[in-house]
Amino acid sequence: MIRDITLGQYYQTNSVLHRLDPRVKLVGTMVYIVSLFMGTTIPVYLGAAIFLGILIAISKVPVKFMMRGLKSILYILIFSVVFHLFLTPGTPVITIGKFAITQEGAQLAAFMIVRLMLLIIGSSLLTLTTTPNSLTDGLEKGLHVLTYVKVPVHSIAMMMSIALRFIPILIEETDKIMKAQMARGADFDHGNLIKRAKAMVPLLVPLFISAFRRANDLAMAMEARCYHGAKGRTRMKPLRYKKKDFLAYLVLIAYFACILFLRRF
Repeated sequence: MIRDITLGQYYQTNSVLHRLDPRVKLVGTMVYIVSLFMGTTIPVYLGAAIFLGILIAISKVPVKFMMRGLKSILYILIFSVVFHLFLTPGTPVITIGKFAITQEGAQLAAFMIVRLMLLIIGSSLLTLTTTPNSLTDGLEKGLHVLTYVKVPVHSIAMMMSIALRFIPILIEETDKIMKAQMARGADFDHGNLIKRAKAMVPLLVPLFISAFRRANDLAMAMEARCYHGAKGRTRMKPLRYKKKDFLAYLVLIAYFACILFLRRF
């Protein structure tokens, strides 16, 4: 399950999405997330799914690789479905003891599954097509106006970049620890949900120790290189908008307008 997390990973290939300015992709991700909450109708989700499918095809990221990220939220999906099925008031369809599955609950559960799936895949597409360094530069450049009100934009962007960079590292470290403990007789794949959760507890201590050690090494390396924040720092590749970036903004505007139109149906 841990190996299937795709959020925070970067898939290197040559595509139009990979070459776009990171600010465009950040704005596009926010627009897409907002569009998923614009309405609970089939046309809205169908339009969002088609748009995401086109982006995945353009990105040249394998669909199987994208779908792997859904395995990590399987239990969240199951909990959301059960929660909406049995706790949403409305017209009863099936009665199980004191609980009843309503027509409205089934509809909300279906919409929630689709929304979560599109949300995870859409968010993963940002990190799969953007390097952590580019993402940091995009965040800092895009939120630069907040520096005038004393918001530490550079520090926030750096922390988010480091967090995203550490996700695949910690996944790899967890995988190594699991294999080492499985070689010593540990069982992580059998039993019910509670037993599996208890089996994961011995992973936490070595994982936290490793994470703190890596964080300490990173801090010492940054101090050794005289890192003192954004003051006086320059970039080897300054961000500049190009023609394709403005075209991408026009596509986003057209997509959002389509979503607003589809809400009527």
